[in-house]
Amino acid sequence: MLRTQPKFDLHRDVVSDILRKEASVCRVEEYSGAVDIRIVNFERDGCILYSWKGATGTTRIGKYDPNSKKNKLLYTFDKQVCVSSCSLNKEETLLAVSLAQNARGEERLKPISKCLTLLIEIHPINNTKVLKAVDFRVKVQFLHHETDRRSVLESHLLLLTEDRYVDLYNVMLTRQEGYRVVIMNPEHLSKTAERIVEDFCWVQWDRHTQRLYYLTFKEKFLLRSVQFYPSYNCETVFELPLELPANSFRTVKFANLGFDHYHTERPEQELVKLQVFTNKIGSMCVCYTQPLQDKHELLYTVVLVHKDCSKKFRVSLGSDASPQKATQLHPLFIPIGYYILVYLQGYFLHCINTRQQEMLCHSLFLSGRDVNLGLQCQSANITVLHAEGESSACLLDQATGRIHSAELSPAYLLKILRSDTSSRCPSSKADPQRLAALHCLLVYMGTDPNLELKVIEWLCDNVNTFESFDQIQEFILASLYRISYEKALSLDKILPYSSVFDKKEVPECLLKVPGVFCTTEIQTESTFKGKARSLQGFWSELQWNTERTKYLDADPNPRYRTSHMQADWDKMRSERRPSSQMNHIEENTKKVLSMVDTWSLDKKLVPLFQEEDHQQRAFIGLTVDKLREHLSRHLPRLGKKKIDSLVVNYVAKLLELIRHVLESVWLKYKLGPRVLCLTQQGSPAEWSVFHFMLRILESTRSLCLPLPPGYHTLFAVFAVRCLPHHTFLQYIDHGFLQLTETFVSRLMTGRRMLAFVLSAQKFLILH
Repeated sequence: MLRTQPKFDLHRDVVSDILRKEASVCRVEEYSGAVDIRIVNFERDGCILYSWKGATGTTRIGKYDPNSKKNKLLYTFDKQVCVSSCSLNKEETLLAVSLAQNARGEERLKPISKCLTLLIEIHPINNTKVLKAVDFRVKVQFLHHETDRRSVLESHLLLLTEDRYVDLYNVMLTRQEGYRVVIMNPEHLSKTAERIVEDFCWVQWDRHTQRLYYLTFKEKFLLRSVQFYPSYNCETVFELPLELPANSFRTVKFANLGFDHYHTERPEQELVKLQVFTNKIGSMCVCYTQPLQDKHELLYTVVLVHKDCSKKFRVSLGSDASPQKATQLHPLFIPIGYYILVYLQGYFLHCINTRQQEMLCHSLFLSGRDVNLGLQCQSANITVLHAEGESSACLLDQATGRIHSAELSPAYLLKILRSDTSSRCPSSKADPQRLAALHCLLVYMGTDPNLELKVIEWLCDNVNTFESFDQIQEFILASLYRISYEKALSLDKILPYSSVFDKKEVPECLLKVPGVFCTTEIQTESTFKGKARSLQGFWSELQWNTERTKYLDADPNPRYRTSHMQADWDKMRSERRPSSQMNHIEENTKKVLSMVDTWSLDKKLVPLFQEEDHQQRAFIGLTVDKLREHLSRHLPRLGKKKIDSLVVNYVAKLLELIRHVLESVWLKYKLGPRVLCLTQQGSPAEWSVFHFMLRILESTRSLCLPLPPGYHTLFAVFAVRCLPHHTFLQYIDHGFLQLTETFVSRLMTGRRMLAFVLSAQKFLILH
């Protein structure tokens, strides 16, 4: 399901370098002893901190820089200690370390305490300051902010404790002898500590955005977010109540705060797994499992803050789920783009679409023991490394020390698309999976032209409509949605996304997934506080998206439905409009066609956009008008200029898309200029193209979408070559064929005219 690429290998990138260092220390040519190396933390710039036990009874802390591919020794303890937490400031002048002193077989440091937290000057190595000596775990994390200042003489350190509080240390530095960076007034360091969080039971650090999420419980669970600003000020900017049982966290849980390899106390069974994921476009997903009530089911919730709703899923694990194993089941939550993957090894993989979440059929659900991520490791050993601005996820295998970047596999999705194509039964499992895979390929991965060609080839091989959905309509709407979905999350509920929304009765197989039960609840209690209301960044976007979603939810018809334009189109064709209005429509059309000309290929294979098709030109202009009107009503914040640009691009992309599809089909069947001749009989290849063009015509007519000028002429030419005369006339009678001026003039000058006149006479007599 995932396409992975190796990014880091502890043995390849670090261990070999350490062996050379140890050989140098021991003054041997090659060091052959065991190296106990542990990854301890990741910093914002991607650097990896690690520790290892040296050959001479020492413990060393090093750093791997993924940009330079080099390792650097940061500090050496003159005895073996247990590094449970570690962080390096951005300037690499201070190192914060927490040492666990309750590991068996290790010499204890004094004073005797379970955790000793130190702040060490390392530029150069100099003084060491004890920050904490306590009987509970302490996590350390420096703040890393981008700054324009060349010389920063202050650092800010978070201490997060198992005693349920977080302190922020503001460490002032000074430079001595021109190069030595030391702590200013180290004896007063404890007085700089500011208590910023109290009474938390779960905490998560986001190193990329410098945010701290934490959970508190009084009468109910409340998720809060603290934002740290470049000025090093911080404030609580967001609150969200969560529905969890009161005893969900028996011990304090730390997330994304490094790896404690020496926490030897046997942890209580983890009842709830909780993670927060954000995207810079202004989305937030809070994912958590629920305590097991039935050994054969798994419960998990995804709160879509940007959609002002939560989705609760109950998934059947089958009767073969053993009670012992079931008590330890916790899925992986993996964010990839706007999808959240929920993976339970050996049971299922749920790829949740967090932007089009209304229907289950737009999210992909796979089950069975063969479902896997494509990694040769146990999911229990995987840690997800999330970065807000990246479309791919990074997965760390703690057992091997390897990191892989992971993204959805196009090959796997194409395999789903092509599977079971002989089945047209709407109750089959393949239909919702195929629809979800199609949208993922077209929208999320659609910028790859080679991938789009493979989807078009699949359409050619599967021309007939599936009973549960029209694949050509889905292709058109999803491809059009792709050009604008990154502009604003609020467009998700405005622009057409799927023809399924237009169905009077949605097939049951698209509403339900076997083994999955889903309930949706409206979230109206999220609260934005402080500067979040005035920021221009993430919090401002998230707040806007949430408020706009509430507004659109109150509207019965927020999504633009192209089929609703049918009445206006019929009225325009039957009535004579004022010249001023028609001039306005024509101006819309000119804007669209000028964009199409800009996007034209150097070599035009299909003769479209080469004639004045007055009916289609009017249809194009009306489509622009109606879509602009809808967007202006529901999204005035975008502004007139952006809306105009979006609408013109949208309709131009529609016309270009149809031409692109026909050009692909033209190349597939190796058609040449001779197919435009009216005096010859069509070949089997031309019949296939004619059938495909007929399906496009049916699909766009049902959606009430315009076609490129020249489409009806080309379709009529293929009809003449492929259909018997009486069938050709029936197509005209039923409205499938529109005889354009260009086509009629060509037919009048052709040798087939007499035969058509005779056939028309017989047709009229019979009818």
